[in-house]
Amino acid sequence: MTASFKSAEFVVSAQGRFATASLPLDTPACELCRGRGERLVEVNGNMCVARCRCQKMPDRIALFNQAQIPARHAKASFESFDKDLPDAMTGFLGAYRWVKGFKIGQANRGLVLHGAVGRGKTHLLAAMLRELVFQHGVKVQFVEFTHLLAALKQGFEHGKGQGHTLDPLADIDVLAIDELGKGRNTDWELAVVDELISRRYNGMKTLLATTNYAPGVETGAQANLALDGVQQSLGDRVGDRTFSRLMEMVDFQWVQGEDFRGN
Repeated sequence: MTASFKSAEFVVSAQGRFATASLPLDTPACELCRGRGERLVEVNGNMCVARCRCQKMPDRIALFNQAQIPARHAKASFESFDKDLPDAMTGFLGAYRWVKGFKIGQANRGLVLHGAVGRGKTHLLAAMLRELVFQHGVKVQFVEFTHLLAALKQGFEHGKGQGHTLDPLADIDVLAIDELGKGRNTDWELAVVDELISRRYNGMKTLLATTNYAPGVETGAQANLALDGVQQSLGDRVGDRTFSRLMEMVDFQWVQGEDFRGN
Protein backbone atom coordinates (compact mmCIF):
# COMPACT_ATOMS: atom_id res chain seq x y z
CA MET A 1 0.00 0.00 0.00
CA THR A 2 1.29 3.44 -0.90
CA ALA A 3 -0.46 6.69 -0.08
CA SER A 4 0.89 10.19 0.25
CA PHE A 5 0.03 13.60 1.61
CA LYS A 6 1.81 16.62 0.14
CA SER A 7 2.41 20.10 1.50
CA ALA A 8 4.55 22.87 0.05
CA GLU A 9 7.51 21.66 2.10
CA PHE A 10 7.21 17.91 2.66
CA VAL A 11 5.59 14.69 1.47
CA VAL A 12 4.27 11.98 3.81
CA SER A 13 3.89 8.47 2.38
CA ALA A 14 2.69 5.13 3.72
CA GLN A 15 5.61 2.80 3.13
CA GLY A 16 6.07 -0.34 5.16
CA ARG A 17 4.79 -0.20 8.73
CA PHE A 18 5.14 3.52 9.36
CA ALA A 19 4.34 6.90 7.83
CA THR A 20 7.47 8.35 6.25
CA ALA A 21 8.14 11.99 5.38
CA SER A 22 10.53 13.35 2.78
CA LEU A 23 11.32 16.53 0.89
CA PRO A 24 9.54 16.98 -2.47
CA LEU A 25 11.65 15.74 -5.39
CA ASP A 26 11.66 19.22 -6.94
CA THR A 27 13.05 20.95 -3.83
CA PRO A 28 15.67 23.44 -5.08
CA ALA A 29 19.14 23.64 -3.54
CA CYS A 30 19.48 26.31 -0.86
CA GLU A 31 20.96 29.54 -2.25
CA LEU A 32 22.72 30.28 1.04
CA CYS A 33 24.65 27.02 1.43
CA ARG A 34 24.16 25.54 -2.06
CA GLY A 35 22.95 22.28 -0.61
CA ARG A 36 25.82 21.72 1.81
CA GLY A 37 23.68 22.27 4.92
CA GLU A 38 26.35 24.46 6.51
CA ARG A 39 27.58 28.00 5.90
CA LEU A 40 29.92 30.61 7.30
CA VAL A 41 28.40 33.09 9.74
CA GLU A 42 29.86 35.89 11.80
CA VAL A 43 29.65 35.54 15.58
CA ASN A 44 31.15 38.30 17.74
CA GLY A 45 33.37 39.38 14.89
CA ASN A 46 34.60 35.86 14.16
CA MET A 47 33.66 33.67 11.22
CA CYS A 48 32.52 30.14 12.06
CA VAL A 49 30.69 27.25 10.41
CA ALA A 50 27.02 26.94 11.39
CA ARG A 51 24.11 24.77 10.38
CA CYS A 52 22.15 26.47 7.60
CA ARG A 53 18.55 27.44 8.25
CA CYS A 54 17.54 25.35 5.22
CA GLN A 55 18.02 22.29 7.45
CA LYS A 56 15.00 23.16 9.60
CA MET A 57 12.60 21.10 7.48
CA PRO A 58 14.95 18.10 7.03
CA ASP A 59 15.44 18.07 10.81
CA ARG A 60 11.68 18.01 11.37
CA ILE A 61 11.24 15.33 8.74
CA ALA A 62 13.76 13.22 10.69
CA LEU A 63 11.74 13.77 13.88
CA PHE A 64 8.56 12.68 12.10
CA ASN A 65 10.21 9.54 10.74
CA GLN A 66 11.34 8.59 14.25
CA ALA A 67 7.80 8.98 15.66
CA GLN A 68 6.59 5.61 14.28
CA ILE A 69 3.14 6.83 13.28
CA PRO A 70 1.38 3.85 11.62
CA ALA A 71 1.35 3.80 7.83
CA ARG A 72 -2.46 3.62 7.89
CA HIS A 73 -2.49 7.16 9.30
CA ALA A 74 0.06 8.70 6.93
CA LYS A 75 -2.62 11.04 5.54
CA ALA A 76 -4.06 11.90 8.95
CA SER A 77 -4.05 15.65 9.51
CA PHE A 78 -6.41 18.28 10.83
CA GLU A 79 -7.16 19.20 7.23
CA SER A 80 -8.11 15.64 6.22
CA PHE A 81 -10.33 15.01 9.28
CA ASP A 82 -14.01 14.85 8.24
CA LYS A 83 -15.42 17.67 10.35
CA ASP A 84 -18.75 17.64 8.51
CA LEU A 85 -19.94 14.38 10.03
CA PRO A 86 -22.61 14.90 12.73
CA ASP A 87 -21.10 15.80 16.15
CA ALA A 88 -17.52 15.37 14.86
CA MET A 89 -16.54 19.03 15.35
CA THR A 90 -16.36 18.87 19.16
CA GLY A 91 -13.56 16.30 19.24
CA PHE A 92 -11.75 18.02 16.38
CA LEU A 93 -11.79 21.39 18.14
CA GLY A 94 -10.56 19.86 21.40
CA ALA A 95 -7.53 18.31 19.68
CA TYR A 96 -6.87 21.37 17.51
CA ARG A 97 -7.03 23.82 20.41
CA TRP A 98 -4.74 21.62 22.50
CA VAL A 99 -2.02 21.74 19.85
CA LYS A 100 -2.42 25.49 19.32
CA GLY A 101 -1.99 26.00 23.07
CA PHE A 102 1.14 23.85 23.32
CA LYS A 103 4.07 25.70 24.91
CA ILE A 104 7.60 24.78 23.82
CA GLY A 105 9.96 24.07 26.69
CA GLN A 106 7.21 24.16 29.32
CA ALA A 107 5.23 21.56 31.23
CA ASN A 108 2.09 20.96 29.16
CA ARG A 109 -1.03 19.24 30.43
CA GLY A 110 -1.82 16.29 28.17
CA LEU A 111 -5.02 15.15 26.46
CA VAL A 112 -6.87 11.82 26.30
CA LEU A 113 -9.34 11.36 23.45
CA HIS A 114 -12.11 8.96 24.46
CA GLY A 115 -15.16 7.64 22.66
CA ALA A 116 -16.65 4.70 20.82
CA VAL A 117 -14.80 2.73 18.16
CA GLY A 118 -14.46 4.38 14.74
CA ARG A 119 -14.97 8.02 15.74
CA GLY A 120 -11.60 9.21 14.45
CA LYS A 121 -9.64 9.28 17.70
CA THR A 122 -6.47 7.79 16.23
CA HIS A 123 -6.73 10.10 13.20
CA LEU A 124 -6.81 13.09 15.55
CA LEU A 125 -3.93 11.68 17.61
CA ALA A 126 -1.76 11.31 14.50
CA ALA A 127 -2.78 14.80 13.34
CA MET A 128 -1.70 16.24 16.69
CA LEU A 129 1.70 14.58 16.41
CA ARG A 130 2.13 15.81 12.82
CA GLU A 131 1.42 19.35 13.96
CA LEU A 132 3.77 19.14 16.96
CA VAL A 133 6.61 17.94 14.75
CA PHE A 134 6.26 20.16 11.70
CA GLN A 135 5.05 23.34 13.40
CA HIS A 136 6.98 23.16 16.67
CA GLY A 137 9.87 20.74 16.13
CA VAL A 138 8.83 18.58 19.11
CA LYS A 139 10.21 15.07 19.58
CA VAL A 140 7.21 12.71 19.75
CA GLN A 141 6.52 8.98 19.81
CA PHE A 142 3.42 6.98 18.84
CA VAL A 143 2.82 3.58 20.42
CA GLU A 144 -0.20 1.27 20.28
CA PHE A 145 -0.61 -0.30 23.72
CA THR A 146 -0.86 -3.94 22.66
CA HIS A 147 2.14 -3.50 20.36
CA LEU A 148 4.06 -2.15 23.36
CA LEU A 149 3.20 -5.30 25.31
CA ALA A 150 4.35 -7.44 22.39
CA ALA A 151 7.64 -5.52 22.19
CA LEU A 152 8.24 -6.09 25.91
CA LYS A 153 7.64 -9.82 25.56
CA GLN A 154 9.95 -9.99 22.55
CA GLY A 155 12.60 -8.17 24.55
CA PHE A 156 12.29 -10.70 27.36
CA GLU A 157 12.85 -13.52 24.86
CA HIS A 158 16.12 -11.85 23.83
CA GLY A 159 17.31 -11.29 27.37
CA LYS A 160 16.42 -7.59 27.48
CA GLY A 161 14.82 -6.13 30.58
CA GLN A 162 11.64 -4.07 30.64
CA GLY A 163 13.64 -0.86 30.82
CA HIS A 164 15.06 -1.47 27.33
CA THR A 165 11.62 -0.71 25.88
CA LEU A 166 10.13 1.60 28.51
CA ASP A 167 13.07 3.96 29.10
CA PRO A 168 12.81 5.75 25.71
CA LEU A 169 9.02 6.05 26.09
CA ALA A 170 9.37 7.49 29.59
CA ASP A 171 11.78 10.18 28.41
CA ILE A 172 10.35 11.32 25.04
CA ASP A 173 8.98 14.89 25.01
CA VAL A 174 5.46 13.87 23.97
CA LEU A 175 4.26 10.25 24.14
CA ALA A 176 1.05 9.24 22.36
CA ILE A 177 -0.51 5.95 23.51
CA ASP A 178 -3.17 4.58 21.18
CA GLU A 179 -5.82 2.22 22.64
CA LEU A 180 -4.99 2.88 26.29
CA GLY A 181 -6.74 0.22 28.39
CA LYS A 182 -6.79 -2.36 25.61
CA GLY A 183 -5.55 -5.86 26.38
CA ARG A 184 -6.36 -8.72 28.73
CA ASN A 185 -5.98 -6.54 31.84
CA THR A 186 -3.62 -8.96 33.56
CA ASP A 187 -1.60 -7.96 36.61
CA TRP A 188 1.50 -7.67 34.43
CA GLU A 189 -0.26 -5.42 31.91
CA LEU A 190 -1.53 -3.20 34.73
CA ALA A 191 2.01 -3.02 36.14
CA VAL A 192 3.38 -1.96 32.73
CA VAL A 193 0.93 0.90 32.26
CA ASP A 194 1.36 1.94 35.91
CA GLU A 195 5.15 2.13 35.54
CA LEU A 196 5.01 4.05 32.26
CA ILE A 197 2.41 6.58 33.40
CA SER A 198 4.10 7.02 36.79
CA ARG A 199 7.49 7.68 35.23
CA ARG A 200 6.05 10.29 32.88
CA TYR A 201 4.11 11.82 35.76
CA ASN A 202 7.23 12.11 37.90
CA GLY A 203 9.24 13.48 34.96
CA MET A 204 6.51 16.05 34.15
CA LYS A 205 6.35 14.73 30.58
CA THR A 206 3.40 15.34 28.26
CA LEU A 207 1.04 12.45 27.54
CA LEU A 208 -1.49 12.04 24.73
CA ALA A 209 -3.72 8.99 24.38
CA THR A 210 -6.85 7.48 22.89
CA THR A 211 -9.18 5.05 24.63
CA ASN A 212 -12.55 3.41 24.05
CA TYR A 213 -13.32 3.70 27.77
CA ALA A 214 -14.95 6.67 29.45
CA PRO A 215 -12.90 8.38 32.19
CA GLY A 216 -13.88 7.24 35.66
CA VAL A 217 -12.72 5.29 38.70
CA GLU A 218 -13.05 1.53 38.97
CA THR A 219 -16.66 0.32 38.82
CA GLY A 220 -16.10 -3.40 39.31
CA ALA A 221 -17.66 -4.20 35.94
CA GLN A 222 -16.21 -7.24 34.19
CA ALA A 223 -14.65 -7.18 30.73
CA ASN A 224 -17.19 -7.32 27.87
CA LEU A 225 -20.06 -7.32 30.37
CA ALA A 226 -22.17 -4.72 32.16
CA LEU A 227 -22.66 -4.74 35.91
CA ASP A 228 -26.01 -3.17 36.86
CA GLY A 229 -25.93 -1.39 33.52
CA VAL A 230 -22.47 0.15 34.10
CA GLN A 231 -19.84 -0.46 31.42
CA GLN A 232 -16.17 -0.72 32.30
CA SER A 233 -14.45 2.62 32.86
CA LEU A 234 -10.89 3.63 32.13
CA GLY A 235 -10.23 3.13 35.83
CA ASP A 236 -11.32 -0.49 35.46
CA ARG A 237 -8.83 -0.95 32.64
CA VAL A 238 -5.76 0.77 34.10
CA GLY A 239 -6.42 0.67 37.85
CA ASP A 240 -7.35 3.49 40.20
CA ARG A 241 -3.73 4.40 40.99
CA THR A 242 -2.91 4.98 37.32
CA PHE A 243 -6.23 6.71 36.68
CA SER A 244 -5.52 9.08 39.58
CA ARG A 245 -2.19 9.97 37.97
CA LEU A 246 -3.95 10.58 34.66
CA MET A 247 -6.42 12.95 36.30
CA GLU A 248 -3.47 15.09 37.39
CA MET A 249 -1.69 14.90 34.02
CA VAL A 250 -4.34 15.26 31.32
CA ASP A 251 -7.69 16.63 30.26
CA PHE A 252 -10.27 14.33 28.67
CA GLN A 253 -11.93 15.06 25.33
CA TRP A 254 -15.00 13.12 24.22
CA VAL A 255 -14.85 12.32 20.49
CA GLN A 256 -18.37 11.83 19.17
CA GLY A 257 -19.91 11.38 15.73
CA GLU A 258 -20.70 8.58 13.35
CA ASP A 259 -18.51 5.53 12.87
CA PHE A 260 -15.91 6.63 10.29
CA ARG A 261 -15.31 3.02 9.28
CA GLY A 262 -18.92 2.61 8.25
CA ASN A 263 -18.73 5.43 5.70
